[in-house]
Amino acid sequence: MDSTKQMKTMEVTNQSNQTSVKVPDGAELIDEAFYVWETRFGLFTTMTVEGRKMLTGGTKKGVIEMTSWHLKCEIDGTLDEYSRVIGDAYVGGKL
Repeated sequence: MDSTKQMKTMEVTNQSNQTSVKVPDGAELIDEAFYVWETRFGLFTTMTVEGRKMLTGGTKKGVIEMTSWHLKCEIDGTLDEYSRVIGDAYVGGKL
């Protein structure tokens, strides 16, 4: 794997405006909804066709499954049913 991967620019039309999205060489388009590619550190990253970075993980299969699930939940409006905050990150006392 070459650590100096080149980025290619791809024109993507979003509803009424046209934006430029940088897609890494070797990125694979999945379900015409998002790209997946291997990073120089051996991880896999996904990005929507609109250019929004999504997930990074250890296996290609894992990030494809979870990105598909996440986008489906966003479309269905059910993502909040699977999301929760644990703890309140409150630090008591004087610092």
